[in-house]
Amino acid sequence: MTDLLTPIQAALGLPHTPIPFTSSGALPSAFAVTELACASIAAAGQAVSELLHRQTARLPDLEVDRRLASFWFSTSIRPAGWSVPPMWDPVAGDYAALDGWIRLHTNAPHHRAAAERVLGTCADRATMAGKVAQWAKSDLEQAVVEAGGCAAEMRSRDQWQAHPQGIAVNADPLIEFTRNHSQRVKPWQGSVARPLAGIKVLDLTRVLAGPIASRFLAGLGANVLRIDPPTWDEPGVVPEVTLGKRCARLDLHDKTDRAVFEGLLMDADILLHGYRADALERLGYGAAYRQQLTPGLIDVCLNAYGWSGPWQDRRGFDSLVQMSSGIAQAGMGWKQADKPTPLPVQALDHATGYLMAASVIRLLAERLSGGHGGSARLSLARTAKLLIEAGTGSDEPLREEDQKDQGMEVEQTPWGPAYRLRVALKINGTPLQWSLPATQLGSHHAQW
Repeated sequence: MTDLLTPIQAALGLPHTPIPFTSSGALPSAFAVTELACASIAAAGQAVSELLHRQTARLPDLEVDRRLASFWFSTSIRPAGWSVPPMWDPVAGDYAALDGWIRLHTNAPHHRAAAERVLGTCADRATMAGKVAQWAKSDLEQAVVEAGGCAAEMRSRDQWQAHPQGIAVNADPLIEFTRNHSQRVKPWQGSVARPLAGIKVLDLTRVLAGPIASRFLAGLGANVLRIDPPTWDEPGVVPEVTLGKRCARLDLHDKTDRAVFEGLLMDADILLHGYRADALERLGYGAAYRQQLTPGLIDVCLNAYGWSGPWQDRRGFDSLVQMSSGIAQAGMGWKQADKPTPLPVQALDHATGYLMAASVIRLLAERLSGGHGGSARLSLARTAKLLIEAGTGSDEPLREEDQKDQGMEVEQTPWGPAYRLRVALKINGTPLQWSLPATQLGSHHAQW
């Protein structure tokens, strides 16, 4: 069986302890997606178990259910009598260019506008396809990126390995930890049942990876406050990822809102962010200033393409990284398809989210013992390398989802009632449970 847990444990400084994966089957893929799901969730659970071991001298057992882990890597919410809006903009997707394939990511209005500045207004996929077909894929990728948009041509694994950004990603660790000298001595306020009670998480992340991390932390009792810009929305994922959080809006270009943000940051234990590498610096909130403002801060972030190399500041998403890194092309060969074949779920996002959560908990355990803050940096592209190098997974199909896979509790959301899948991770004595239902962005005040 593919072992993805060992390299993840090594990256996190966790003991190389086997963790049982129950049930059977796997998501159909050219890659070991279910193994990645199980390993990343297991590592987050093991980080919790080790934190509790330090605080209570008891080491809880844990296990991960393969089926449920696979399903959670897609969606966990099951609406009752309503439906989640579509995840993708109507013109987002893969297109045939003159010399191969390219993916355009147009979910955010400003990203669609950037693509249309290059290609002209496109009301539907057919119009877009006709325009893309006139371009060479590399030229179009570059033009859309320079216009402030998001695009990725389909590259093979070998092409990515030879690309300057692929070379840079290969040199990066899976998780880059940095310890800092600023201190905050704060006793553990948690319990076995709620290990992160009393911990304040300021969440500046969007779409999937970062929000998956903060959702996991909220399920362990953390006080998570998500901050979004005034007009940002992501209706296709908000019901999935805001579980357990309060959500507010601030404009970090506005003087008054900046003062509010700084007050929140000064009280935060953990900052999660997923902006491009240079974004907080340009807003005046560089790493050194964040530590100065909040001694002992645990600062964990991700980006798409890594933290060195020519693309470190490039906009990107899971689906684009799959195109760039060779995953979509390998899937095409595996399925013997005539078009790019991505992973069956956005596994780079989900796995990186659980690795972020595990990094937070590792840094928190260290701060509880020594008082020092620290940071961790992750990227979707580096998680992609981990998955690609693991090779193929099991081809035994998963048993279909049924009603027994859902929890009993009704979640009263603003859109209507819903159920959640039962959690994939069991930590003995520490149930993952969320005290707040999913909610709309901007539905709370920006205060702890």
